[in-house]
Amino acid sequence: MSEFSLSDLEHIVATRAQAAPEESWTAKLVAAGQTKAAKKLGEEAVETVIAAIAEDRKDLVAESADLLYHLMVVLNIAGIPLKDVLDELQRRTAQSGLQEKASRQS
Repeated sequence: MSEFSLSDLEHIVATRAQAAPEESWTAKLVAAGQTKAAKKLGEEAVETVIAAIAEDRKDLVAESADLLYHLMVVLNIAGIPLKDVLDELQRRTAQSGLQEKASRQS
């Protein structure tokens, strides 16, 4: 099992975001702004869905990695720490998914 975590990825993205755009894909995305980064996140989400539907395990793993990376870039640009997302997930797991979803509809 890998010891690499989303917290590790968050740190790497934050560090690389400070580099010159010509030296880092992360820095280039950050310099391009949230709209560009969010569009790239959407592309990766679609590619992840396509891999899942195709039941292509290798592509699903690769596209999922791309999706998580681009999500971390979008969160970085927005100034949202991973901890906030994890706290929200923790809050939601305190109740069933059906209860949580129903609470959002009211």
